[in-house]
Amino acid sequence: MNWSRRLINPVIDKEFRLRMRSTRSMLSVLFYILALGTIAMGFIYLFLYLGNRGPQRFDPQVSQMMFYVLSFAQLVLIAFMAPALTAGVISSEREKQTLSMLLTTQQSSSTIVLSKLVSALSFMALIVLATLPVYSIVFLYGGISPKQLISVFLFYLFVMLLLGALGVMFSTLFKRTIVAIIVTYGVGLIIFLVTGLLYLFFMGIEQRNMYVTGQPPVAGTHSWVGYLLGLNPAGAMMSLFDSSFSKEAFLLYGGNLNSKAPIELWLEFVIVYSVVIVLALWIAIRNIRPVARRRKGEEPAEQLPQDHSTSENGV
Repeated sequence: MNWSRRLINPVIDKEFRLRMRSTRSMLSVLFYILALGTIAMGFIYLFLYLGNRGPQRFDPQVSQMMFYVLSFAQLVLIAFMAPALTAGVISSEREKQTLSMLLTTQQSSSTIVLSKLVSALSFMALIVLATLPVYSIVFLYGGISPKQLISVFLFYLFVMLLLGALGVMFSTLFKRTIVAIIVTYGVGLIIFLVTGLLYLFFMGIEQRNMYVTGQPPVAGTHSWVGYLLGLNPAGAMMSLFDSSFSKEAFLLYGGNLNSKAPIELWLEFVIVYSVVIVLALWIAIRNIRPVARRRKGEEPAEQLPQDHSTSENGV
């Protein structure tokens, strides 16, 4: 029982009960699956019945393409839902004036922050796992291995953890929930969109310089622009699908067939954003009790005059 009490503390128990047993949660799962299922059915309809040559055969290559479409669609849905679930976990308690009551409990700051984060991400993970029946359509036609499916779902969990950590951090830094949500979406937009646009921009410059000079780079060298794409979730997930994608992203010039990229895009993504996750959670834990920290810093300054006056009266 001791281990269960440590894992299921009162904060996370309350969050699980409020989040998992509401009608809103049930409807969220329903509409999420309907949205992804509509994308899958629409893809099948387009390729089977709306082709220029009439009805087509759904071969493994088309099935693989359908898996890519579903994966990227789910990645976009996660980018929209994860900040909304996590960016208000602390600020909403402050707006309801229940944060002070929560801080007076025996739960530490790290326990409160991590419990809020785990409860929100658990609900998001439940939604993602509920889409497995939609992905089962892909296995009917082949083209995708279970290893690829598992790796993609693990990647989803990491992206949810990244967005959730950022959401919790901004929820502690800003007093209003709407501000925390907007800032979290803004940072998510930079991660999902700006990094990809920067890669395309500098990639165009690299290729233009190569054509202008007319001199190909030294064989076996690579361009630095691939590191930009490694910061983009879509690029990192694409490297999970195709192992040669990382080599193409770094513009590996020359070399032999066994030449590899300096680093796999998905590995760079995990390493860089693991540091971001740790820093975000550290900032959130540190700033959840700003009043207590400020009072501790003021105590010595307030005690000095009192002690001095007491000593004078004693004399």
